[in-house]
Parts: sequence; structure tokens; C-alpha cells
Amino acid sequence: MIHLVLVSHSRQLAEGLAELVRFMAPPDLTVAAVGGVEDNHGDFHFGTNALAILDAIQANPNCEGVLILVDLGSAVLSAETAVDMLDPELQARCLISNAPLVEGSIIAAIEAGLDRTLAEINDAAEAVSRIAKVLPRAGFG
Repeated sequence: MIHLVLVSHSRQLAEGLAELVRFMAPPDLTVAAVGGVEDNHGDFHFGTNALAILDAIQANPNCEGVLILVDLGSAVLSAETAVDMLDPELQARCLISNAPLVEGSIIAAIEAGLDRTLAEINDAAEAVSRIAKVLPRAGFG
């Protein structure tokens, strides 16, 4: 089974999404939420932390693969930095997805339950960006 790592600039968003994904996922799928940057007082602020992402990736070192889903630009940079810090064996099993964070995470969880490969799971998660959420209604724009 793969391991999902959800990265957001917001701790609340990452944790809330992880809760939703776990609800939709098979019971053996592991999901790690990484969001915000913790200050010296234990408070979280908007931002990303490569070391926290690294810890989340390493939380399930024996998984078949790690799919990392991110929200915005610097989350990608932090995720890339975290992956660069991994040992080569685990690094080879990591993939940073270009999927939209919310929809992609849910699709990834569902696909993981179907025993898809990491590449297949990522392809399905990325494909969700091409699906219309709202269909045009007659008489509107």
C-alpha cells in the first residue's frame, strides 16, 4: 500500500483533509498531514516546513511508495527539499503529484484501495483536474 503525505500552508487544511481522506480510504492506507510552520511557542502559522514533510514521508518507510500532494508553489519546493534529504532507496519510491490537493487526495485514497501502482494512483489523481465540477446550466454564462 502507498503512503499519502498531504502538504498545505495551513495546518487546519492539511489535518481536515487528512480526516476526510481517511474516511474515504481503505483502513490500511496511511495518511500524514503536514501544514503550517510551528513557532517557538507551539503556535502554527501559514507556511511549509521541509523537515516536517521529511518526517511525514519517513513515518511509513516500508510502504510501496509515497505520494506527496501539495497546495501551492512553495509547498512544492519544501516537498522537493524533503525528498532530496531522503536515503536513495526511499527517495526512489516518492512522487510529488501535480494533482489538485483536495480532489487529488481523495481520488488517490480511493485508487490506493484498488491496489494500483504509485504511478497509476498519481495519474488518476492528476486526471481529476480535467473533470468539470459544475456543468453549464441553460441560460447561464
